[in-house]
Amino acid sequence: MELKTKEVKLEWLRSRMFVGTDHMGNSIAIGYLREDEPEGHGVNPADLMLLGAASCSAYDVVQILEKGKQPLEGLKMDVSAEQSQEAPYQYVSLHFNYIIKGDVAPDKIQRAMQLSEDKYCSVLATLKPGLAFTSEYTLEN
Repeated sequence: MELKTKEVKLEWLRSRMFVGTDHMGNSIAIGYLREDEPEGHGVNPADLMLLGAASCSAYDVVQILEKGKQPLEGLKMDVSAEQSQEAPYQYVSLHFNYIIKGDVAPDKIQRAMQLSEDKYCSVLATLKPGLAFTSEYTLEN
């Protein structure tokens, strides 16, 4: 297996607020400011992990459907996860609902989901061994 190193950066601003920068220089606010400071919120780190998993898979699904010349008009995802309420607060289950808009063939949707979830999405490949994962799709024409 060939390996590639990726580097990201994280900078603490103050309170519990950080700025994360990906390997291409894109930044995102992560965390929150305490109540005694001016209000400010970034993305919750645990939610960011869920968003990373969803966007990784959505990217694959869109690409696979487009390559298959499917008339995809839109894709949204509803993601739900169960998280332990005891430290370290790990996720124990993860569910994706892909909401597909367009006259896309159901077998093509299922195949795109399967390829993403089992072969291409690096985030899911990392997370899935530690939790129960399920998925479904809703087709909106």
